[in-house]
Amino acid sequence: MIEHFIENLEIGVVLMLIGMGVVFSFLYILVLAMRVMSKFVLYLNKLFPEVVPVIEKAGKKVNVAVEEAIAVAIAVAKARG
Repeated sequence: MIEHFIENLEIGVVLMLIGMGVVFSFLYILVLAMRVMSKFVLYLNKLFPEVVPVIEKAGKKVNVAVEEAIAVAIAVAKARG
């Protein structure tokens, strides 16, 4: 009975190590492929630069009169105590 348990445990450990090795190998190949593709895209961007249109938005300019700014400052001071 114990012999079967030990044999099953050894098979399980071997299977676990094989599975972890396959996953690690896949992830390593994936990282290498991503690095190669990144370098390739950077190279292509140097050969064929993409023109990015600049869109300028008209900003709102707020002209606050000096009297309004003083009134707001007084209101804030009164509200705080």
